[in-house]
Formats: sequence, C-alpha cells, structure tokens
Amino acid sequence: MKRLEALVLLVTLLLVLQGKKGIAAGEDGFVKTNGAQFTLDGAPFYANGFNAYWLMYVAADPSPSERQKVSTLFQEARGHGLAIARTWAFNDGTQDRALQISPGLYSEQTFQKALDLVVSEAKKNGIKLILSLVNNYEHYGGKKQYANWGRSQGQSISSDDDFFTNSVIKGFYKNHIKTVLTRRNTITGVDYKDEPAIMAWELMNEPRCTSDPSGRAIQEWITEMAAYLKSIDGNHLLEVGLEGFYGQSESQKQQDNPNFQVGTDFIANNQIPEIDFATVHSYPDQWLPSSDDRSQQDFLTHWLQVHIQDSQNVLRKPVLFAEFGKSLRTAPVEQRDRLFDTVYTAIYSSARAGGAAAGGMFWQLFTEGMHNFGDGYEVVLSENGSTAGIIADQSNKLNRIRRLYLELRNRARWAGGNGIRHNGIGN
Repeated sequence: MKRLEALVLLVTLLLVLQGKKGIAAGEDGFVKTNGAQFTLDGAPFYANGFNAYWLMYVAADPSPSERQKVSTLFQEARGHGLAIARTWAFNDGTQDRALQISPGLYSEQTFQKALDLVVSEAKKNGIKLILSLVNNYEHYGGKKQYANWGRSQGQSISSDDDFFTNSVIKGFYKNHIKTVLTRRNTITGVDYKDEPAIMAWELMNEPRCTSDPSGRAIQEWITEMAAYLKSIDGNHLLEVGLEGFYGQSESQKQQDNPNFQVGTDFIANNQIPEIDFATVHSYPDQWLPSSDDRSQQDFLTHWLQVHIQDSQNVLRKPVLFAEFGKSLRTAPVEQRDRLFDTVYTAIYSSARAGGAAAGGMFWQLFTEGMHNFGDGYEVVLSENGSTAGIIADQSNKLNRIRRLYLELRNRARWAGGNGIRHNGIGN
C-alpha cells in the first residue's frame, strides 16, 4: 500500500506541475520531454526497453524464416511489457546487406525489405524505436568506413577520428541523416521524420575521439550535427549515444569514470540545446575486468546514482540507461540477474519520485535460434527464465506509473465534465 500511495502522490504531483506549465496534452503519438521527464500523449512516459542492433541485418536475410525473427522478437518483447527498442539504422560499405553502399548510394532492397519492415513491425506492436545513425566502431562500417570514403576522394585523413572534423566526411554523414529522415516507408506510407513509432534519433553509437581528449572535437561535431538534424525533423527527440563518461567541463567528476578518457563529456555534450535527453551505458565487467563482482556492483551503484542526480539537477533532462549487461561467458546468471536488479531498482526509485531516470535498455535481446550472433550478453526470454522474470517485473512497475496517471487524469476529466470540483486525491 505504501508503494501505491507513493505512486498516487507522484502522478498527482506531475499533474500539478503540468498544469503550472500550461502544457497541452497533445495526443499525436510522439514521445516528448517536459523538464526531466518523458511524456507521451500528455502523460508521463517511463518505459523498459532493450537493444537489438541486428534487426535490420536479419530483416534483409533472403530466408523468410530468418526474417520472421524480427516479428517474433517484437511480439515477445511486447509480451514482457517492453516498450522501447534501440537498433541500427546504418550498415555502411560493401559488406553483406549494406544499406549505404558508398556515399549517397543506397540499397533500395535493404531499405524496403529491412529497415522499413523494422519500423513497421515496431509500430504494429506498440514499441517505440531509437534509431542510431552511425557506429563509432568498424562493425557495420562505422566512422572507419567514412574515413576510407574520404581517402578515396583525395582527402588527407590522418585517423578515423577525422570523421568528426573533416568537412567532406561530415558532408557524407549529413547526407545519410537527410536520406534516412526523409525516407518514405514503403510499408506504412509515412516518412520516417513523421513516424510516431520512432521515439528518437541517436547521432552515433558510443562516440569516442581519443585523439582529442580535450573533448572539443566531439563537442563541436555534436553541436553541428544536432542542429542539422533538427532542421529536418522537428517531431522527434535526439540523443548523442554517449556512454556517460565525464570530461573536462566537470573535472572533479572524472574520478567517477573507469580509468580512461575517450574525448566525450557527459555534462557538456548533453547541455547542447538540441540534445533532448542523456544516455548512459554500464559495463562494469568490461571496464573493471580485474575487479570481483562485489566491487563491480559497488561501482555500478555509484555510476547510476551520479548520472541520475546530474540529469535531474544539472542537465534537467531525462536520462535513459541505454545499454547495460553482464556477459555469461565470464559470470554465472545469478550475477547477471543481480546487475539487472541493481539497474532496475535505481531507475524505479527515481521514476516513482518523478525523477530523471526514465528507463533502461539491456544489451541485448534475442529470439530463439540466434546463437551465432551471441556475445555472451544476449537474453532469450523463452530460455532465460530468471532474467525474463526480472525484466517483466520492471516493465510492470514502470507501466503502472503511466496507468495510474492516466486513470487519475480520466477521473479528473470526468469530474470536470460533471461539474464536480476536486481539490486532491481522497479526503
């Protein structure tokens, strides 16, 4: 009962805050922000989610049974209350099933059979998408492929990090932004930039520029690309794709990082006005490989809390814990379940109090028969019962916040329509 009372208090407070700001409850299906919270159709939006980077690649498979895995995955995710999916909207170069074969040259077959299908299936299952536009790493092309394209056009490229500064390469990337955002889905008939099933765009998966530890190169690149993207699409939210490492703008917070710098800055990068929300990734097993599980858990707990606090009090923007996990190649399932529970507890504690933590997206969700894609972090809901139960429980908790708000809002509307004045909940 205490938990229920706290949630009722939360949604009442959110209703009051929205009333004070005079926010119209527009019901257009797009996820928006209101201060440090997400909203959807005028109500708070806290949601559990997952990563499935492989969706477009598998959807482009010539085998119908393989392509069916995309639909199956969304159905299984919906059945466990998952409401957000993060995946790639890139596959650059001449490799298998490429989307962008060379700068400005796209495979219409991959668009039609693959990315259009992913967006359509997500929409059919009521799942919002976060679409990432390029990779920091060379998998599926990434900034390395863009750098090679620059070299092939006579540019003097000293490293892959020139992706962030070379004007020709930046032009290639801007063209990719424009091509994807203005794409008309051949299944739904809706332009991507007008599609409510897409929650947000991500500029890059885990941007890193180790050649410039000052952070200036990435800061300037985000500023330029965010403004460009928003000039095309005013409907959708935008995030950077950051892992959450602190930089020189808050040098005292660098002690909260694992022991490396990658040229990003959680505070400064997310303070760019066109960036709508922050993201954080969490891999203690990779970042602290010589530490035991208890030390990794302690790091994770602190990592979560400082980012929630900074998102709430400094950025005043929502934060998604957009990747987290623990590899079963190096740890038992009990340790993975404990990590999931730690992340989910921090998110729910913030969400139930109207805080900035809006949800978490574990890495990564598979359906059956995908073990050749495995990296140790995969979750198959039908095979990993304990983890699936933790995921479904978190989904129910976060969905309950939204349901309670909607119930109270509907009661208030009914009462108003019947000339009844309500000054609060209960007596």
